[in-house]
Amino acid sequence: MTTASETRSPLSPPAGTDLLAAYRPAADRAFLTGPTHSLLAEGRYLSVRDPAEAGRMLTAARAELSDPVLVGAIPFSPDRPAELFVPERVHRAAPVAASLRTVPVPDASTAGAWTRRPVPAPADYRAAVAEAVRLMGEDPTLAKVVLARTLELGSPGRTDIPAMLRRLLHRDPHGYTFAVPAGGTATLIGASPELLVSRRGHQVVSNPLAGSAARSSDPAEDLRRAEALARSEKDLAEHAFVVDAVRRALAPHCADLVVPERPSLVRTAAMWHLSTTVTGTLRNPATSALDLALALHPTPAVCGTPTDRARDLIAALEPFDRGLYTGVVGWGDASGDGEWVVTLRCAEADGDRLRLFAGAGIVAASVPKDELAETGAKFRTFLHAVGLENSE
Repeated sequence: MTTASETRSPLSPPAGTDLLAAYRPAADRAFLTGPTHSLLAEGRYLSVRDPAEAGRMLTAARAELSDPVLVGAIPFSPDRPAELFVPERVHRAAPVAASLRTVPVPDASTAGAWTRRPVPAPADYRAAVAEAVRLMGEDPTLAKVVLARTLELGSPGRTDIPAMLRRLLHRDPHGYTFAVPAGGTATLIGASPELLVSRRGHQVVSNPLAGSAARSSDPAEDLRRAEALARSEKDLAEHAFVVDAVRRALAPHCADLVVPERPSLVRTAAMWHLSTTVTGTLRNPATSALDLALALHPTPAVCGTPTDRARDLIAALEPFDRGLYTGVVGWGDASGDGEWVVTLRCAEADGDRLRLFAGAGIVAASVPKDELAETGAKFRTFLHAVGLENSE
């Protein structure tokens, strides 16, 4: 299999922007870029619906592909099939961020013609949050549940996915930006800030995020919000749930697990987040990045704790199917290396329709109007990509 990196001198690696320019949405194409590299997949050698079968199928693919790679997305619900495939060709390059200045920002002149429909309506979302808080008061074993909402957008014409990708990259160039098949003619497109897990040889890294605050355009206010988040007992407790779950999931697979005592702050264009980078050394080289991702998924950052109780409450209170949202998106190769991120700040694009997703972690101290505002702030990442700056 010829890759993009094989077509140029190793002293002059291809730019991620080359792969970005070559990407066109299709059921057999995927584009991913992050802080360390970019990847463009083309052609569908085989589809993988059950992630547990991925390792065996990658091994079998070696009969015809010299370096088979798995790409795509895994849904939130374990009952839904994955949208994964082994491509016929994989092109690798440097991160798009390294040469993003050469990519013009696409115009969003049709922004005013988009239609919007929130599901559920804002008042119904506040009511769902209030109900979750009430149930936590009755059942102290229910510590957290993540409740999401959607925003359905209608375009005046077919959605321009490559243009949205470029706008997402200009807004948050150092995150994890992706466009992968989502079933049928749909494409999952987004810019996630959260690394679920990566494996490079024996080195394992996970970077859970939980606890958030909206950014402000005023520098003094923006700093005040960051400092308030760093001190927030509610957000620190929410973050601790997630870090503890990551620690417990990785401990059987990793030696020398390092978990910082306190989180740091990271920022995107729209949000401040509490962040902890967990590192470890793989115990068994046969354990793949995907194995680790499946052991971690879903974390309390996207589901809640305890997991089964939170899942039941999500099913009862969310009036839609999450699909691939709050699942996992990324890649893994036959050696076991790979990088999988949490499917956040994303939308499903299909024809002239976009379905945006945003969620908030609900704990006993949550205030419904504040959680609604948090989801609104999270919508802004994608609303910016289509030129709509104000959320519902």
